[in-house]
Amino acid sequence: MAENFVLKGNICYSQDAQTLKIAEQGYAVCMDGRSAGVYRELPEMYAALPLTDYGDRLIVPGLVDLHLHAPQYSFRGLGMDLELLEWLNTRTFPEEAKYKDNEYAKKAYSIFADNMKRSATTRACIFATLHRDATEILMDLMEETGLKTMVGKVNMDRNSPDFLVEEGPEASAEETIRWLEDIEGRYKNTMPILTPRFIPTCSDELMERLKEIQARYDLPMQSHLSENRGEISWVQELCPWSEFYGDAYDHFGLFGNGVRTIMAHCVWPSHEEVSRMRDNGVFVAHCPQSNTNLSSGIAPVRTYLDQGIRVGLGTDVAGGVGESIFRAMADAVQVSKLRWRLVDESLKPLTVEEAFYLGTVGGGAFFGKVGSFEEGYEFDAVVLNDQSLKHPQPLGVKERLERFIYLSDERHIDAKYVSGSNVF
Repeated sequence: MAENFVLKGNICYSQDAQTLKIAEQGYAVCMDGRSAGVYRELPEMYAALPLTDYGDRLIVPGLVDLHLHAPQYSFRGLGMDLELLEWLNTRTFPEEAKYKDNEYAKKAYSIFADNMKRSATTRACIFATLHRDATEILMDLMEETGLKTMVGKVNMDRNSPDFLVEEGPEASAEETIRWLEDIEGRYKNTMPILTPRFIPTCSDELMERLKEIQARYDLPMQSHLSENRGEISWVQELCPWSEFYGDAYDHFGLFGNGVRTIMAHCVWPSHEEVSRMRDNGVFVAHCPQSNTNLSSGIAPVRTYLDQGIRVGLGTDVAGGVGESIFRAMADAVQVSKLRWRLVDESLKPLTVEEAFYLGTVGGGAFFGKVGSFEEGYEFDAVVLNDQSLKHPQPLGVKERLERFIYLSDERHIDAKYVSGSNVF
């Protein structure tokens, strides 16, 4: 249960994409699960609240993962020499088929949920599989972690192997409705999200039915967009009436414009697609490590930011090899440098401040006022201990945070709070 309390330490959070706010030995105040602000001197009105002094440790907002696949966690780090479509057929689909077995699902998802709990992530948007029972097992386990997540039962009724495909649009829609009815009122922290895998595996009739379900249950939506050039060409063949890949989603009313929508990757957008994403308020889940591992390319994140498109980070396990959003921040900076140097020198690389913003406030906006310690934001916090990251020279708080982004893992996390509740 959320309480009223104060945390003391070296507090870092984003004011905007370019500005990192730092309060050395400052006070972060939580009231009813929300931030009441950060102070260099604790106001008298909060003096009687319980205070935890974390000494010289850093306190940052909880990190947000806008895109990952829980069933793929079991084979992270494998098949990295393949491109997207071959990787799906040889690695992903055979593994996801195993989740028809509830015992396997519970075993695999328990590992995933436990590691997510111990990570710096406090919010996540997660793909499950097409299996209703296994999706509910995943949701049960994520609820126990104390994290706030959105989990989706995947829809796919075409262009999929016989062992991992739904019988048709009607069957897929009916299973989705049954899933939503099963979980209604069951969770406090775990919410459903509509999850058509991507256009190539979802027939037009299924997409029409999913829009009806989205409107009936007022669901957010997540899928994939313009990740791979071969995939884009395939969508054009399947939907010759569409102007571009995103237009195929928009045709069915599942591309922003009143529907909270995350599109993962967005590596190869046309100018028209960028404009539609901006105008419709679509969120981009930038997955730099996955896009590198699967040879997909480098998303034009600088363009998205300049255009006012909302961008967060995704690990995209198992295209990405782990659940660290700190690693995603570092990767986002690195690939932006390659894009700047090798593709378009007019697009400046991301800064550390911008990458930190994307992994906190940028992705957090999909959940509401999340990802900052500014007043009124939900109080998600992670306490970081860099004592074991030894160095000979004196470092400022900002320098220590940058080292965390590049060097840290779950061993450096001492405490974690979600909406004011202490997870550990």
